[in-house]
Amino acid sequence: MKLATLKDGTRDGQLAVVSRDLKTAHLADGIAPTLQRALDDWGFIAPQLEELYERLNTGKAVRTFDFDPKRCMAPLPRAYQWVDGSAYVNHVELVRRARNAEMPESFWHDPLMYQGGSDDFIGPTDDILLASEDWGIDFEGEVAVITDDVPMGTAPAQAASHIKLLMLVNDVSLRNLIPAELAKGFGFFQSKPATSFSPLAVTPDELGDAWQDGKVHLPLRATWNGALVGQPDAGVDMVFSFPQLIAHLAKTRNARAGSIIGSGTVSNKDSARGYTCIAEKRALEMIANNGEAKTPFMKFGDTIRIEMLDKHGKSIFGAISQQVAPCTAPKAPR
Repeated sequence: MKLATLKDGTRDGQLAVVSRDLKTAHLADGIAPTLQRALDDWGFIAPQLEELYERLNTGKAVRTFDFDPKRCMAPLPRAYQWVDGSAYVNHVELVRRARNAEMPESFWHDPLMYQGGSDDFIGPTDDILLASEDWGIDFEGEVAVITDDVPMGTAPAQAASHIKLLMLVNDVSLRNLIPAELAKGFGFFQSKPATSFSPLAVTPDELGDAWQDGKVHLPLRATWNGALVGQPDAGVDMVFSFPQLIAHLAKTRNARAGSIIGSGTVSNKDSARGYTCIAEKRALEMIANNGEAKTPFMKFGDTIRIEMLDKHGKSIFGAISQQVAPCTAPKAPR
């Protein structure tokens, strides 16, 4: 099943079911007005959405319309919780090695995770609005899952059953703000602005045999200014599976329906597969060139496209396709 949230002038948008080929859609207003409402009562609502999805794919649905990703908000335009892991430890190791920092051995068996802002996400084709190029604008291609209610203390073996949907992510990062923030010892904040998500959230069965062991075994394609810069396999070198990340999150708290858990930047040890964030490319340059990085960060006008294709070359989640643009400060009230 493939679900989208369409812009309708409200904060949470309008839930729609989208056909497998991404060509047509049908509003789900008679079933659930928003994706969060569907997740709140997934056991009851999901079968109704599945039935509509089946009718849509077989041409039996009425009141259908052409699907346009430009009408999409993030599948969850705001969420009760957005936490991002760093399951591809190769990425962490490269970035730390580039600045001659030793990586703790614990990183290989204890997941890194931070809590991001979840009150405002960016739509898949909306501009990434930022005030300064000097902040070191970077994209980060990731995969994420959305859960139902996860009880505190849930083990990885049970966590898999709580994964209801998957999405793609552009976890926008401001690299030049990160060092000063981390030096305070309190984690990311200003260096992690609003995050972008794919047009569609899909159920795990849509991935077929590419969904195994709580990982997505398909390449994630990143195209920067029209040039393919990476297509690392999301199932390779993922040290911590999504069930393990969920269990880490739920060790000391409940995770409520609509929680989003990110994989962290998809990265392979085989650098020939390219990169899904500029920081990794720069790290490789620094390691090879005595600390000197040549690749610049993003500028205003730059574009980024993040997409995952199935084994037949068909888009699964639709594409995150965005441009970086300057934002202006809001006018002071009179």
